[in-house]
Amino acid sequence: MIKPFEKNKFDRWPSIGVAIFMALVGYTVMVSVPVLSTALVQKAGFSAEQVGRIWGADLGGLSLGAVISALLVARINRWYLVWGGVLLSVTANSLCMVFNSYEALLLLRVAAGVGSGIFTAVAVVTLGGTTKPIIAFNLELVGFAFSTALQLHYLPQLTMNQIYLFFITLSVLCAVLVFFIPNRPSSKKELAAQEALIPDAETWHVPRVLPLLCLVAICFTYINIGGYFTYIELAALEDGVAEDWVGTVLTWSSFLGIAGCVLAFCAARFGLFKPLMVSLISLVAIVAMLSAGINHSNIAISLFGFMTIWTFADIYQSSILAHMDRSGSLVALLPSVQGFGQFIGPNIAASILGAGLGYGLMFAVSAAMAGVALALYIGIAWYVHTHNQP
Repeated sequence: MIKPFEKNKFDRWPSIGVAIFMALVGYTVMVSVPVLSTALVQKAGFSAEQVGRIWGADLGGLSLGAVISALLVARINRWYLVWGGVLLSVTANSLCMVFNSYEALLLLRVAAGVGSGIFTAVAVVTLGGTTKPIIAFNLELVGFAFSTALQLHYLPQLTMNQIYLFFITLSVLCAVLVFFIPNRPSSKKELAAQEALIPDAETWHVPRVLPLLCLVAICFTYINIGGYFTYIELAALEDGVAEDWVGTVLTWSSFLGIAGCVLAFCAARFGLFKPLMVSLISLVAIVAMLSAGINHSNIAISLFGFMTIWTFADIYQSSILAHMDRSGSLVALLPSVQGFGQFIGPNIAASILGAGLGYGLMFAVSAAMAGVALALYIGIAWYVHTHNQP
């Protein structure tokens, strides 16, 4: 007898493993941006406002690259998309080692981000195409916990050129391993067979606007994440917290992502919306608590909570979207809205700092963005529960 898990080509473990690796590579800047920001300040002499613009440009490029993939992922060979994205990423990162002015870096980081966004979107669509996307995204975020900890610990020890070489090496590995993922989407027949295996409670028939609203909510969540995560280390140093303490807390807090994954698995019995709403309420509190100032104690509490809730919320946001969009055309936009949110977040924060309004207001505005996402999900949950009753 054929097991249900074997009926879908996206459910093969080599495919899932390589897709997770590609996603981790694509999100490298996103998860290591605190130390990358500090590196540009300390090793390249840029201002706090400038580093927000530079890494925000990279993540804006990630957003644009994912849009490109979303438009093409159902039409052309996905391996070609990955190779194109890798080529662009490698070229841009190589040029960053040659041209290091502020204006040049802004343009090159956009190009590097576009390349990363292209192959990251392919990776996310591959995970979203599995029969049980909540498991696939959970595994992805367990990987994030380890990769984030390693990057936050080791990247500060590298020069800027070594950091760019690190990005290049990871991208090349994606091009080599791409043969393990399916190069085409599932056919209509395969999608029908897959949906037949899904419990009725998890099969939602919703208008197209609902998954689009989910993407908007995810964007607001990542505006929150972008502002907070880009400046958390610089803000702590500004308030007199020892650099060694901040670095240690950042590294160890990364492992709390695993706790978020475990909590997400345990909370699955409460459905998809209730755990997500609790996580967003917590995210508002965790970020807002730093608006009155940072000390050794509250930065540890905030970062430990933030890294736990970030992964927890991501699993449920990604899974809700995957349940609404089984074809994967909108799931492909997930890295796009994440990257766009992390482009907007640092730029809003940089504008607040550039205006001399301080980190306190920046954290308050960042927290409010998670509140907007919460309000959107309340409306989405109401519609799903009132229009998909058995």
